Amino acid sequence: MAHHALLQFAASLASSMEILVFLAGPVLLGLLSVIALPGFLAMTLPWPAALSLLAAQALLTCLPAWLLRKRLLPASTAAWLRQLPLPPRLRWQADIAVAGLLMLPLGLAYAVSAAIWLIQSPPWLRTIVAPGMAATLIIWLLAWILTSGIIALRLRAPRPAQGARPPTMTTYVPQRHRWRSVFLWRQLFWLPFWRNENVIGLQQSVLLATAGASMLAWLLRTPLVPAPLLGLLASASLVILTDRGDKAVREQIAVLRPTLDAWPLASTGLTRLACAASLLPAFAVLLAGAFLLYVIDPAVLQQRVTSVYALTASAALLAIVGLPRLTARGRVVLVVLSILALSAIGSELWN
Repeated sequence: MAHHALLQFAASLASSMEILVFLAGPVLLGLLSVIALPGFLAMTLPWPAALSLLAAQALLTCLPAWLLRKRLLPASTAAWLRQLPLPPRLRWQADIAVAGLLMLPLGLAYAVSAAIWLIQSPPWLRTIVAPGMAATLIIWLLAWILTSGIIALRLRAPRPAQGARPPTMTTYVPQRHRWRSVFLWRQLFWLPFWRNENVIGLQQSVLLATAGASMLAWLLRTPLVPAPLLGLLASASLVILTDRGDKAVREQIAVLRPTLDAWPLASTGLTRLACAASLLPAFAVLLAGAFLLYVIDPAVLQQRVTSVYALTASAALLAIVGLPRLTARGRVVLVVLSILALSAIGSELWN
């Protein structure tokens, strides 16, 4: 079941990974080579700093398991597994095996990274190869144990609610809302993205925070990071924020379609409102960026490149939401071309 859940998760990320690999393939390869560095680097530090570094590395290695725990074991599956008459030893073996589905690919990444460092063999590494390899292996095994514990905690029975009151009958009074479409959008699209272990709300919040932070750093010309890289990150965040939001809304519409068709109301306006709402976060970031430029450097708003960037970004976001019949491959092409076009235009902003 865990293997099937991971396959479903990988399929849902296929288009995103294509975009990420196309745009940041060399960066990903660089990150892969760095993953084993903390184990070697810790051997050159005093033991308090070394232990802190190793512990942080182990916790970061467990992060995928923590983030994917609801995918690996949905609430319904966890409730079903709790009812099985399995001995504790067999349960722990199953937890370790499920953790291995995540840890074995990470172990392969550690091996590749360590091999890269051994081939490069910098002078500081030659005297600590053996302890560094041992530390890397210990980090990986510790992360495996912690991941097994995360899965075991997921299978624990939830605590009963404190002070729960028995349900009481109340009189139902029908209400006619003035903004019925907005009310239905909130009930059918906004709230479900935050309830019942749905991660769409959290996902979009993280993407929105990333887009806002990268746009802020780009427009403020943060000295530590090259401006073109910040422009690429800001542009990619805007486009991916809209793409993921629109995809989530389309999937929710597909789930609700039988119910909406059975209701005595025209659902076209509601679905259009839901699709249009997926544009709001990205446009809010663009407007916030324009306001920031107006405050810190009004002359930049008068430049042609600023207007071209805003118009191109608006057209790209509208195309992502307004072309629902694109194939999956066509959508990936649209997203990649939008990011590349915005990055190319944005690179001229501070030149």
